[in-house]
Parts: sequence; structure tokens; C-alpha cells
Amino acid sequence: MFATTINYFDRSIIGVMAPTLEKMFHWDNNDYANIMIAFKVAYALGMVTMGSIIDKLGSRKGYTLSIGIWSVFGMLHAAVTPAFSVIGFALARFGLGFGESGNFPAAIKTVGEWFPKKDRAFSTGIFNAASSFGAIAAPFVVGAIVSVDGKNWQIPFLITGALSSIWVVIWLRIYRKPEEHPKVSAEELAYIQSDSDGCVAESDEKLPWRKVVRTREAWACAIPRLTDAVWWFYLFWGAKFLADTFGVDIKNIAIPFFIIYAFADVGSIFGGFLSGFFMNRGWSTNKARKMTLLFCALFILPTCFVAMTDSKWVAVCLIAMGAAGHQAWSANLYTLVSDVMPKKATASVVGLGGMMGALIGIVADKTLGTVLDEAGNSGYFYAFLIAGSCYLILLGVVHLLMPKMTPLDENLNPIE
Repeated sequence: MFATTINYFDRSIIGVMAPTLEKMFHWDNNDYANIMIAFKVAYALGMVTMGSIIDKLGSRKGYTLSIGIWSVFGMLHAAVTPAFSVIGFALARFGLGFGESGNFPAAIKTVGEWFPKKDRAFSTGIFNAASSFGAIAAPFVVGAIVSVDGKNWQIPFLITGALSSIWVVIWLRIYRKPEEHPKVSAEELAYIQSDSDGCVAESDEKLPWRKVVRTREAWACAIPRLTDAVWWFYLFWGAKFLADTFGVDIKNIAIPFFIIYAFADVGSIFGGFLSGFFMNRGWSTNKARKMTLLFCALFILPTCFVAMTDSKWVAVCLIAMGAAGHQAWSANLYTLVSDVMPKKATASVVGLGGMMGALIGIVADKTLGTVLDEAGNSGYFYAFLIAGSCYLILLGVVHLLMPKMTPLDENLNPIE
């Protein structure tokens, strides 16, 4: 949770400062889109490579590597000069994206190691809520430090370096797998392993990535992660939309962002709780997860109407509904991976999904930047229409690929 807060604080800063940085460095929408694309290209590459690296190194070492990389490049944003602003920010965002791509594969792998299936969505919902903590903190910190004309814009990029150093010390000191942790009792270990479908402990033999991606289950878990592009849209274009449409500047963005991401926090935790609640009432994992995802998709639908309202606060509340539904969706979507895949393949499959979400985000950024430059704010209408409607379609894909959600053993064979 702490790591994810740092992660999203780091990546949210530029979105909050986007209207100010555009004026300072004379960017157009395409320039800004290209900088965001650099982040997502690295994120897509990193999701595949970092996921595999984390599965090989393990959660403890892999997570440390990830946060070390993103912290260095996060602070390098502060060294960018006006003469090379677009390429400088693009390079810094590229390194940041590669490092940050390891956060969710490592976090989901950790949850899979430490919690039985009935607790995983709630556990994921708790740490996933931290993505909103970071997004909430960013506008308040930036608004307090950075002036409307951009003075002190470098400082927020440096803050996360200190936070990351603290995190690394804590993580290396306390984290071990349950079966290796000196403070885990036999009763606790039995609880953690209580619904492992009768499997024996997994061997240390690594699964080849090419073998993992041949399974329908891997794609059923990865394809719905295309909705990551919607979250990127809120995170990186939300402040621009409010500035372009309602004139919200850097000193007034904190309250709208607080509303949006506070709702997202509630959604993340409630969505994780809901599927566990259903399972505790006797529902199968398959029914509990998919019914929760259906509820999320329906809750998100009103987001389609954001660009149609003339009221700033109606728009903020509709975006907040979309953000809450997305985080509830994500908490359960991430958990699908550990529901059906063996633990030693979890980070790889999470990485595959993250890569797909980043790639579609690249297409969305380039398209939106071009449309906004050529046609003005009407481009936001289509962006919000897609953002509100895509979840139901992708849930249908999940059900077609994985109708029964049969778990796979460590050799990727179905467990009957």
C-alpha cells in the first residue's frame, strides 16, 4: 500500500501540473500526448519484462528493483531544462514507466503468497486504494508548493526519492514468504494455504513465459486490463479536461481530484470486499468474481455523459463514479490472476495484462491529442463515451474465454 501510494504520487504529478507545464514550455496537446506515450511504451515493455523478472527474483528482490528504478527517474524530471523539455520529459517518463511497471506484478504476487483466495480481492482492494491516495496527495502537494506560473515545479518530483528510500529499508527488513517468515505460526500458515485446491506446494522450477501465454486463462485475465487506459485517461488528462472545459487551474484542482479519488478509494475497498462477501455466503469463486465485475461495469456506465454536462460538479461526480467503479473492477480483475494461475506465473500474467493496457493507452493518447488539436474539446465526448461503455464488452470476453474459471496447477494443467 505504501509502495503504491508512492508509485501513483510519482506518476500523478505531471497530470496535475500539465496545464501549467504546457504554458511554461509551450507544449501543444500532441507534445503532451507524446510525453505520456513515452511513459506507456516503457510501461508496456516493463510489464512483460519486469513481470518475468519478479517471478524469477521473487517478490522481495523484484519489488526492491522496481521501486529503485522508478525513484531515480522520477527525480530526474527535476533536471529537465526548457530547451529540451519535450525530449527531456519523455526520457524521464520512459524510465519512470519502466520502473513503475513492476509495482502491480510484485504486489499481486505478494497477495497471492500471503492470502487465501477468499481474502485476496479485499487485500488487493486495500493496496489498490493507495493508487488513489497518491493521486489525491499530488494536487494538494503540488498546489501548496508550485505557483500558477510554475515556480518550484521541480520540488514535487524530488519528494518521492526520500519516501522511496524509507520504503526500501522497511521492505527488506520485514518481507519474507509466509513459509519462510519467522513470525508466522503453523495456524496462520494453514489458513493462508486453506483453499489451495488440494495442491502440493509449488516447485521452484520456473515456468517459461511462452508456455504461460498459450493458456486461455492468461488471456482471460489480460484482455480486460485494456480498461487500464481509462484509468490513465483520468490520471493524465483529467486535470486538462477540467482546465480546458471549466477553467480549473493548479490552485483549484485539489478539491475536484479529492472527490474523484476519494470515491475511487471507496470503490477499491468495497469492490474487494463484495466478492469475498459473496464467497463467504457460499457462492463459487467464478460466480462471485463475475457478478461483482458486472456490478462494477453497470455502475461505470453514466461516465459516458461527462462531456455532455455544463456543470463542473456534475462532471466531477460522474468521473468519480467511473473512478470508483474502475477501482472496484481492478481489485477483482487483479485477483482473477491468482484465482486461476499458479503463484509462480502470477507476476508474468499481471505483466501481460499491464502491457496490453499500456499499448491501448498509447493509441488513446495519440488519438486524443490529435483530435483536441484539430477539433477542440469535442474530442472529450468520444473519450468519455468509450470510458463508460467498454467494461461490459470486456466482461463478456472474460466469460467467453473462461466460463468456469478452473484453476491451473504449476504445470498449467486444469485442476478438476
